[in-house]
Amino acid sequence: MRSKKRDPGAGPARTAYDKALGLLARREHSRRELQQKLGRGGYSRDETSDAVGRLGDQGYQDDTRFAESLLRSRVGQGYGPARIRAELRSQGIPDATVRSLIASADVDWDDLAAHQLRRRYGSPTADPAERQKRAQFLLRRGFAAATVRGLTHADAEDPDDD
Repeated sequence: MRSKKRDPGAGPARTAYDKALGLLARREHSRRELQQKLGRGGYSRDETSDAVGRLGDQGYQDDTRFAESLLRSRVGQGYGPARIRAELRSQGIPDATVRSLIASADVDWDDLAAHQLRRRYGSPTADPAERQKRAQFLLRRGFAAATVRGLTHADAEDPDDD
């Protein structure tokens, strides 16, 4: 049996505020992200702006809280600071906030990169092509070149012969 589509004329339509509140009930959203989703949902720019502003005034939407949540999530997924910084900037988070959050994050980026390398590839290798492949993996995940160089160069210095 096919499900019926809701008749657009049946009952009151949700306001931009109600829609945004529903989105925020599921997870944190940046101001920019909410405005984009509401715009795609057919709400006017004025209604969208008013709704997002009201949610911010009421404390339901906060870009700093969103950024902290995203930072924790991405660190948990094994991403480095460059990748996280780029994602936060794409969400409209100000550069000063991004720099502050990443600097104050209680994360050992070198240890996180080493963990990702072990998780993905296991034991160290002396093969230059393989070391390059591993370095590219860490760079794509957003780790600093110095961190990557230190980890992949350390692989070359590890004694493989027992």
